Amino acid sequence: MLASTMASPLPRQCVASLRKSGIYLRAAALGINTRHYSSKNGSSTEYLNQSVVPSMHYQKSLPRLPIPKLEDTVGRYLAAQRPLLDDDQFRTTEKIAQDFQNGLGKQLQEELVAQDKNNKHTSYISGPWFDMYLSARDSVVLNFNPFMSFKPDPKTEYNEQLVRATNVVCSAVRFMKTLRAGLLEPEVFHLNPAKSDTDGFKRFIRWVPSSLSWYGAYMVNAYPLDMSQYFRLFNSTRIPKRGRDELFTDDKARHLLVMRKGNMYVFDIVDRDGNLVKPAEIQSHLKYILCDPTPAAAFPLGILTSENRDVWAGLRDKLIAAGNAEDLRIVDGALFCLSLDDENMKDHIHTSHNMLHGDGSNRWFDKSFTVILTKDGQAAINFEHSWGDGVAVLRVQNEIFKDTTERPLVNPGSAAAAVDSASAVRRLQFNLDSELENGIKTAKKNFDSSVSTLAIDAMEFKKGGKAQLKKSNISPDAVAQLAFQMAFLRQYGQTVATYESCSTAAFRHGRTETIRPATIHTKRCSHAFVLQPGQHSVEQLQAMLRECSKYHGQLTKEAAMGQGFDRHLFALRYLANSRNDALHSLYSDPAYAAINHNILSTSTLTSPAVNLGGFAPVVPDGFGVGYGVHDDWIGCNVSSYPARNVHEFLQCVHKSLEDIFTVLEGKTLC
Repeated sequence: MLASTMASPLPRQCVASLRKSGIYLRAAALGINTRHYSSKNGSSTEYLNQSVVPSMHYQKSLPRLPIPKLEDTVGRYLAAQRPLLDDDQFRTTEKIAQDFQNGLGKQLQEELVAQDKNNKHTSYISGPWFDMYLSARDSVVLNFNPFMSFKPDPKTEYNEQLVRATNVVCSAVRFMKTLRAGLLEPEVFHLNPAKSDTDGFKRFIRWVPSSLSWYGAYMVNAYPLDMSQYFRLFNSTRIPKRGRDELFTDDKARHLLVMRKGNMYVFDIVDRDGNLVKPAEIQSHLKYILCDPTPAAAFPLGILTSENRDVWAGLRDKLIAAGNAEDLRIVDGALFCLSLDDENMKDHIHTSHNMLHGDGSNRWFDKSFTVILTKDGQAAINFEHSWGDGVAVLRVQNEIFKDTTERPLVNPGSAAAAVDSASAVRRLQFNLDSELENGIKTAKKNFDSSVSTLAIDAMEFKKGGKAQLKKSNISPDAVAQLAFQMAFLRQYGQTVATYESCSTAAFRHGRTETIRPATIHTKRCSHAFVLQPGQHSVEQLQAMLRECSKYHGQLTKEAAMGQGFDRHLFALRYLANSRNDALHSLYSDPAYAAINHNILSTSTLTSPAVNLGGFAPVVPDGFGVGYGVHDDWIGCNVSSYPARNVHEFLQCVHKSLEDIFTVLEGKTLC
């Protein structure tokens, strides 16, 4: 009772540090700039570590996601629309928005607030957001699933496919066991780690009741994050259903799903007592699969997970009717999917394509996450997006990388156990009639047609980065976003709808909020740099950069505090639809459609474990912009369809960054 009455929005002083470090996701970036791992390692091979503070200790007392005031949302919405509209268009949109605020919007707001008060266990956005994802009928491939690739193991011999696959599987099981035992370090953002990330504080806070523990952490400037999505990490799959999919979890299952050449194999990686199967045995089973002479599957079932969701739902029903129900349940209940690819990667671009979509045959895109390991030992995670926003995936990726590189359980000289892998490993064989075979052929044709249009290119800007920008008191993220605005203006002569995702994991069942980086300030600055070179002094240009940085910082803080406008307007529309009310004209305004047609969809990532990440554009005429601002360089991994030229865009981004750093150094633009 106390927790629900005390739960409140986060104090404003923590805002600046609660913006996401990102994750290369389409509509949802999560993660935290600094990851803290347990200082106390597990005493056996069973656990990664043994946290003094129980994993879910803070969950009950997390503050609730606030519903913004309607007038604030309308004000922010109009501010975001201003750079995208001419004067006449803006006056029309302003009038519509004010009518919404004073009329139907006011009624919907009252009902949303009342509904929220009756559901204090969750957030106002959680249900609608799940529904949005699960009701989407588009393929999850390109439209939803992103990827994040692991950095190589610094000890190169450990990147051999079998060795790395074995270590990754073992570390993933250790993570799962640590989480389920409540021994995983809680996800906490430490503003003052010298006070809060200490053994002394942890010994104290563990005795504070969980209904009050968040407040204890707040007293030392530490901010626990929501971990409610973690239980969907393992043994979970999205199940296709007509109209709306379902999430399935079987936490009793003990097996791993392995895919190679489109064939599907399963074997237990947890024994009957709940312990990790001996690493040498896991190595033996994986070696058996890698050496299996079975040819590539003529009708690879995995390709069906790339289909339109209603089509896939119909074919799944036919699979069940053909006697495949038990094997499908085995696939659905597997801890996770390990895809062993027989291909070597040529370069970053090849890696991005392979990890984002591959050839479609050697993936089960519906699994909560899939670890992909290529023949040359490159590894990545591709994950299904409906169950969560990525904070859990980034955590498991960071922990797996740390564990496999610091405490690998097998090494290049390890001998695989002399066990009967032929009995332990089962290759799944499905009954397929001609209709199902044709469905697989059609799915493959649709998949090939879709991915063939996707272009990916990358860029590294080596003339400056985070360190130099911070010395100039300029936000690194603001500079990256400004460079994208300048680049698009240089290439296409426009300012367009832009999306940057921000985590609201600081709140109970928080999801994401949108930062809108295209502003009147970035538009003015972009025009000065791109269209009016030589018309402004260096000092004037520097002042514009500072103004862009300041305003971007404000938008970021608001989004992290749940004070954006996108999720609020979405929830109000969802409420109106659920009541079968006629939608207000705000939602049919062309300007509303345009601002939600995100031509620049962006997300950022810095992590000790992640080398590269990416996602497809969210609209046919858009860019999918993954980027990272590092200490002395800035990198971008960008995708597009034929309507846009990704190579030229990255040239324009590079030119924009050159111009920005030139001005910050006090030099005149050429």
